[in-house]
Amino acid sequence: MAVVWEQLQQYQPVAMKILANSLEKGRVAHAYLLEGQRGTGKREASLLFAKSLFCFNRDGYQPCDECSNCRRIGSRNHPDVHWIEPDGQSIKKAQIEALQAEFAKTGMESRKKLYVIVHADKMTTNAANSLLKFLEEPHAGTTAILLTEQLHRLLPTIISRCQVVSFQPLPPILLANRLKEEHIPLHFAMLAAHVTNNYEEALEWSRNDWFAESRKIVLQLYEALNQNEFQALLLIQEKWMPHFQEKQQVDMGLDLLLYLYRDILHLQLGQLEHVVYCDRLDDLRQWALACSQKRTINNMTTILQAKARLNTNMNVQLLMEQLILNLKGGTTFV
Repeated sequence: MAVVWEQLQQYQPVAMKILANSLEKGRVAHAYLLEGQRGTGKREASLLFAKSLFCFNRDGYQPCDECSNCRRIGSRNHPDVHWIEPDGQSIKKAQIEALQAEFAKTGMESRKKLYVIVHADKMTTNAANSLLKFLEEPHAGTTAILLTEQLHRLLPTIISRCQVVSFQPLPPILLANRLKEEHIPLHFAMLAAHVTNNYEEALEWSRNDWFAESRKIVLQLYEALNQNEFQALLLIQEKWMPHFQEKQQVDMGLDLLLYLYRDILHLQLGQLEHVVYCDRLDDLRQWALACSQKRTINNMTTILQAKARLNTNMNVQLLMEQLILNLKGGTTFV
């Protein structure tokens, strides 16, 4: 199902207002640079903007999504709208030169032409320099949209010739609500929305058996910690290590554990609305009463230190065992 303007306005009100004003006031810039994290709606916004620019039945700034131009842009086969994506690991000079040659011609169906460069930060140096010349001397009726997750990797001279539109990270609650629309249980939706800011990734995680088992093991680990360190160390050996085998997976597990401690802190502070493990509210309330705020914060610090040590050559099982001892003792890594 195609994303409509109202959806993106909900997630990115400032960015979409800037683009809407450009269309409504007839002040479309010759180049836009949409920057922000992956999954924040940049690609969808560029598609909507392209439809609005060419739509036969536009209502204010919104495309009808039904005319032939809207349909062809949606299926990526409009002759005057071009998408450039990395060829392998990068965008090559030849791709930009081919684009320049194409845009030197008059639009096939209108006086307008638009091109979208996806992952603009992946242009080679030669490609970036070629694009810079193109931006310095834009053809009449030509609009460029550059998309990037790595603004700092673009040439400052390219950035200066574009209107920069920043896309903010999605608030987890909004992302979780989108996942609920796909019939994802709230407790999985909330956790997945904190693990990633990308909707597709969050949807995938929330349906992933490994992720569900990870959550279960993290909760079991906390319960074991409440018993004694022997039970917790046994769980690390029998369940944690076989499940979290790669360092990236261990890092994910530590994140899930950190969210659990953060939930406890939120309850201690009376911030119920921020709780992620919302299906375990009764348990969380008990755990929050059994631990001081200071101890909770110290334990969160200890988990963050363990995450940092993952990037060293420290043995993972030894790291986890030390983490358990520190969490039980209320101490941090030395």
